[in-house]
Amino acid sequence: MNRYPMFSPQQLLSFVAVCETGSFTRAADRVYLSQSTVSQQIRRLEETLGKPLLERTSHQVQLTEEGERLLGYARRIIALNGEAHDALSDQWPDGVVRLGVPEDFAAATTSLLAQFCRAHPHIRLDVTSGLSHELRRAWQQDMLDILLVKQLTGEKANASRPEPMLWLDSAAFPAFERDPIPLVLFPLNGLYREELCQALDALGRSWRISYSSASLAALVAASAAGLGVTLLPASCRLPEHRILGAQSGLPQIDNVELALFYRPDATPAQIALAGKLKDFCQLS
Repeated sequence: MNRYPMFSPQQLLSFVAVCETGSFTRAADRVYLSQSTVSQQIRRLEETLGKPLLERTSHQVQLTEEGERLLGYARRIIALNGEAHDALSDQWPDGVVRLGVPEDFAAATTSLLAQFCRAHPHIRLDVTSGLSHELRRAWQQDMLDILLVKQLTGEKANASRPEPMLWLDSAAFPAFERDPIPLVLFPLNGLYREELCQALDALGRSWRISYSSASLAALVAASAAGLGVTLLPASCRLPEHRILGAQSGLPQIDNVELALFYRPDATPAQIALAGKLKDFCQLS
């Protein structure tokens, strides 16, 4: 017998909708319920857990620490509910393939993924793009079947290749000579962040975070415009960038790789897609 109260799927749907829209009104529109019903469902969810999940003001809704923790579980429960229905229905008789890719490969792989869907019309392909640590967490929580991810060398992957890295600054509006050096980087736990900060610390240079974003495209644009120095894959370099290196005292970063993972019990379709990604990304 389950010793815990069961979560109501509808309550979780309403909770996720409020979190993602930041509004009870917009959440109600999304889940096709009245605002008062959504409010009641959130209140019952909080009563079940005995903890506040949201901080409500007249202008905004914010997650509490407990709400942040529940949000990830709520999304997983909702996703698993959908997968269970798909697995037992005739809509996707060949199953589901869940793929995670880093942002800089999301657009580049769309044609390949579209071809895969056309070749396998009875498979549901779910693609998630995000930061490396977010994709890694989803993989560890068994929410992905295939993972294409940037990582520090060390963990054995099914296939991989080195990912060349460059220190980038604006050619027109250099930031490296400023004191403290303004930095453009991913949020806390983002890849390359620690390497960047440690390198500047080793030089004895003071620095500050001037621009932080989870968007790779935003970091590329911000560094090219002169908002700060960054460390990014060589493929991100724009004509507006200048490359920093040994002449600036900065070390070569050669411990980053692009890695591909799939499960030991992967289905033939998952193995087929992993093979296409391996060839496309020139992994070995």
